[in-house]
Amino acid sequence: MQARDRIGDRYELTYPIGRGGMGQVWAGYDERLDRPVAVKFLRHREVAEDEREVAVKRFRREARLTAGLDHPGVPAVHDLGEHGDDLYIVMQLVRGYPLADLIAEQEQLAVGEAVSIATQVCSVLAAAHAASLVHRDLKPQNLMITPSGSVKVLDFGVAALLGPAEQSRLTATGHTLGTPAYIAPEQASGAATGPAADLYALGCILFEMLTGKPPYEAKNAPDMLRQHMHSPIPIVTEYRSDLPDDLGHLIFCLLGKQPTDRPETAEGVAQLLAPFRDGERAASARGSGGTEGRPETWPSRLPVHRSDRELAELHQYAQALAEEERFTQAVEMLERLLPSAHESRMEHDTQVVAIRLDLANLRMLAGDYRTAREDFTELARLLERQGGDQSLVQHCREQARSCQTELGE
Repeated sequence: MQARDRIGDRYELTYPIGRGGMGQVWAGYDERLDRPVAVKFLRHREVAEDEREVAVKRFRREARLTAGLDHPGVPAVHDLGEHGDDLYIVMQLVRGYPLADLIAEQEQLAVGEAVSIATQVCSVLAAAHAASLVHRDLKPQNLMITPSGSVKVLDFGVAALLGPAEQSRLTATGHTLGTPAYIAPEQASGAATGPAADLYALGCILFEMLTGKPPYEAKNAPDMLRQHMHSPIPIVTEYRSDLPDDLGHLIFCLLGKQPTDRPETAEGVAQLLAPFRDGERAASARGSGGTEGRPETWPSRLPVHRSDRELAELHQYAQALAEEERFTQAVEMLERLLPSAHESRMEHDTQVVAIRLDLANLRMLAGDYRTAREDFTELARLLERQGGDQSLVQHCREQARSCQTELGE
């Protein structure tokens, strides 16, 4: 797969955002609806021949089941198709950063922040379990924190239905589905797996959010599985003394060796977490921009030095996208381009101003009137301060007023 490849005669790939054992995930654009999407591929060549049929069934199942989960904490599924020998799912592109990155940066999260995240995961699990669906691979890498502070649960790829018609678990012989550091004892032993396995994984994640490390550590997967099945349950308050005893007891119960030792439902866990959510506002503030400088973890957001020629070519490409009325895609292209332009140029440089002006116009065309108004107002002030073209200053002010009118303000 390469950037600008077209999939299904409507999706254009932009940059890779993830890779797993059987495929890749790319950011892309839906050309027909002018919206960003994520395109998840199951690569035919990367699946062992004896597992291919099972992998294809599981991939198609993920698309159907995720599409059926009507919950804001689950990315929407838009499409399912084939590209050559490969299968693909087109999903909502989730902006933000994985919980794993937040834990790596903060080591130990504040109690209110960790509880807020866990409570949101409980809400998703409650909806999934009500639909007889178990995630079976919950882990910090699969939990995305959006800029608004909300949590999205990604990758139902190893989910299994609980209904009697689905007793075939689509598990290749000798393989255990899930990630060793967060896998429930019954899952590690190959026994039947139900909603309690997701609650066990949630307990592992809560433990890690509060202490900076998962409850068990091992040098290899088999040792890790044995610890989940046989090692004593660690006491979280021994690793962090400022935790409330009741919260420590809840995590201890979530890590119970038997499914019957754990709370019965995700809704019940959410209720038990409720008394510890005092710091939730701080968590939301962190997600909505108070992230202490952390950028979104998209490769396209990283600052890259570009030559004058590269800047001009990419600027022209964004303009070509705009001519095709692919405004949202053009906006993102210019957003990625602007930091590079600023790196080696003053803010009043002709090329920088041209990119900013196009970006403001495109945001206006895309319907983002509030941001466009701010862009035009800022540009007018900059140009006036620098003694720039007064007709351009007037144009920016008029555009800002047009945005104000569209906003009804």
